Amino acid sequence: MGAESNVAVGLAKLGIESGWVSKVGNDEFGQFIIRELKAEGVDTCQVGLSNDHPTAIMFKQFSASLDSSVFYYRQGSAASTLGMEDINLEYLRQARMIHLSGITPALSDSCKQTVIELFRFAKQEGILISFDPNIRRKLWSEEMARETLKPLLLAADIALLGEDEGEILLGTRDAKAISELLLQAGVKAVGVKQGSKGSSVADARGFHKIAPYPVKVVDTIGAGDAFNAGFLTGFLEGKPVEECGLMGSLMGGLAVSSYGDTEGLPDRATFDRLLAQTEEIHR
Repeated sequence: MGAESNVAVGLAKLGIESGWVSKVGNDEFGQFIIRELKAEGVDTCQVGLSNDHPTAIMFKQFSASLDSSVFYYRQGSAASTLGMEDINLEYLRQARMIHLSGITPALSDSCKQTVIELFRFAKQEGILISFDPNIRRKLWSEEMARETLKPLLLAADIALLGEDEGEILLGTRDAKAISELLLQAGVKAVGVKQGSKGSSVADARGFHKIAPYPVKVVDTIGAGDAFNAGFLTGFLEGKPVEECGLMGSLMGGLAVSSYGDTEGLPDRATFDRLLAQTEEIHR
């Protein structure tokens, strides 16, 4: 469905009340997305329907070696027309946190301006901002991404990014250096996603390396979004940053163990049982 909606699903599965704010076409694909998100417990009351623009779609192709290729069809989509006039600010005022990704500002000028305005709004209202740059080279150049996303990353309360995004936006792919730069800028918590090497997390109290959750990898697409959901659940529940990292690692590992972005994500009871086993190993 999409990066932000994947995070919303992951949060909902872990018992965190979540909603998705976006636009889809008034078509079969749009209705399917809304129906699926509702079934996962995500509030879709702020998803607009466009009669003039279609729902963006993505195709995923798997090879015999289990490598996957993704093809996006977003040009002229309903989501690309998103503007502040589509955003219900009273709805957002109820939120403890707003999660945004760098995919949205890459879609159009109106989307970019909307994300910038949402950062301003959240800062004014005292709402936490979680940001994942989620750089997609098919959508824009590294230079354009850096110009737009670096200021947003530095302004976030929680920064969740990959090593390669650290290199593009901050000039380093070293997780500790990335964390130090972001914490110095005022970011409260950092999660650096490092693929098969696991992840690294940090806040003002310290820096921690998190081992990957041991699973057989089937489909890596959606792993970063699942990590975000686990990390943010821990953050919202007031857990130490190291435990947030363990929660993110577990969710990311479960996501890659099955086909589909969110199909492998557990309910809270299953998650807590697996997390307890993981924490026992780390002691």
